[in-house]
Amino acid sequence: MKKARKENRPATNIKMGKSNRTFSIICYIVIGLFAVACLFPFVLMITSSFMTENEIVSEGYKLFPKEWTASAYVYLLDNPKKLLDAYKTTIIITVVGTILGLVIMSMAGYVLNRKDFKYRGFFSFMIYFTTLFSGGLVPTYILYVRYLNLRDNIWAMILPGLVSAWSIFLMRNFMKSIPDELYESATMDGAGAFTIYLRIFMPLAIPSLATVGLFLALGYWNEWYNASLYIDTASKYPLQYYLQKMINQTSIEALTNMGHVIDAGLVPTQSVKMATAVLTTGPIILLYPFVQKYFVSGLTVGSVKG
Repeated sequence: MKKARKENRPATNIKMGKSNRTFSIICYIVIGLFAVACLFPFVLMITSSFMTENEIVSEGYKLFPKEWTASAYVYLLDNPKKLLDAYKTTIIITVVGTILGLVIMSMAGYVLNRKDFKYRGFFSFMIYFTTLFSGGLVPTYILYVRYLNLRDNIWAMILPGLVSAWSIFLMRNFMKSIPDELYESATMDGAGAFTIYLRIFMPLAIPSLATVGLFLALGYWNEWYNASLYIDTASKYPLQYYLQKMINQTSIEALTNMGHVIDAGLVPTQSVKMATAVLTTGPIILLYPFVQKYFVSGLTVGSVKG
């Protein structure tokens, strides 16, 4: 009986090994197909930006155009100074807004997690209350323009997205995963509240900071709505709003109303849309590889704890 059992074990292990390999192959195939499906629209966007307008109108967007042309990029880069100004504005609001937002929300999460803070329940409720109700567009516009004097000011694009209640609670929940003994030992060594926040919380909170920072950076990079409300000077337009106006200018109807005699097949109306998407998503997509290793852990810890 013992010999029979010993002989059956290798056969069982072989079967388990084959089933595991089969399962792994199926998983790789499914993930590969999913990756191709995710990558396909981006590749189509790039190739379509090099298509002629006649080919897009007659045959639609294609992965392999019959004729390659850079007319859409030539049109967008016709005035490189304006494009560079738009990039500069977007980079400024992205960097400044992300840094300030991380500092403010990490401080808020640190304070709301401190058990010795008497009013943390009250302030947590007030922050949560903002997720249910807002002042609305008209009061916000009056506040920014009349009282804060932010009309045609770059801060009008930074302040609205500076703080998020969801991000504050994510920071607070991440703080709960840090042992209280670290704070107690630092306090016994004479460290103050700000020193504990700077020397203990910030180094340990890199996953949550990377997660929130990515959300902030994406929000500021895609900023256009507040620019349409508050910004009047063309040199202060962010990238998204500037390219949106460029797309509007490619409207054939708008050009003909201005008195231009044009050939509809020569105006890169559709390819400009794709070229615009390439110019806007290209730079920010390079940020993701640097925060990818922190992104999943930051979301997981923030959602499970507390």
